[in-house]
Amino acid sequence: MGDRYARALFDLANETGTLRAVAEDVAALRRMRADSSDLRTLLASPAFTSTDKAKALGALAAKAKFSETTRKFLGLLAANGRASVLPEALAAFEALDAAARGAVSAVVTTAAPMSAAQSKAVAEALRTALGKAPEIETRVDPALLGGIRVRVGSKLFDASLRSKLDSLKFALKRA
Repeated sequence: MGDRYARALFDLANETGTLRAVAEDVAALRRMRADSSDLRTLLASPAFTSTDKAKALGALAAKAKFSETTRKFLGLLAANGRASVLPEALAAFEALDAAARGAVSAVVTTAAPMSAAQSKAVAEALRTALGKAPEIETRVDPALLGGIRVRVGSKLFDASLRSKLDSLKFALKRA
């Protein structure tokens, strides 16, 4: 469902020449959603009416000084009772935008935050492996215990300690 809304937003932003501004708004909105449990609750909960969601998203968009295209998109999503698909729509929009720019996005997950030197080394290794400069999103997941997990599109490169321990556990059970 979010894919249709993302496609409509992408096409409209492209036609009106506001694609860069909308892409920046989408990235900011994704960060806001990740940082705010209240916003996640508002979007997902059926306890809030479409009107409540529209008012909240409108106020958020005004405060963040989003472009008019983004504001209308958020209003339409809330008015149609589809605010819960916003996370899907944001991810789909970013994928469309990256594809249009010829960019490759990668999600890098580590057990602890990476240093600047480590981030640079990972970016360089991905640039060499992919042949393109990747757009990297970093995440921290202590459950990995150590190592790194990199997702590029549908491919997952898992060099985490957790996966190695799981493999060892499986091998020991078979023996």
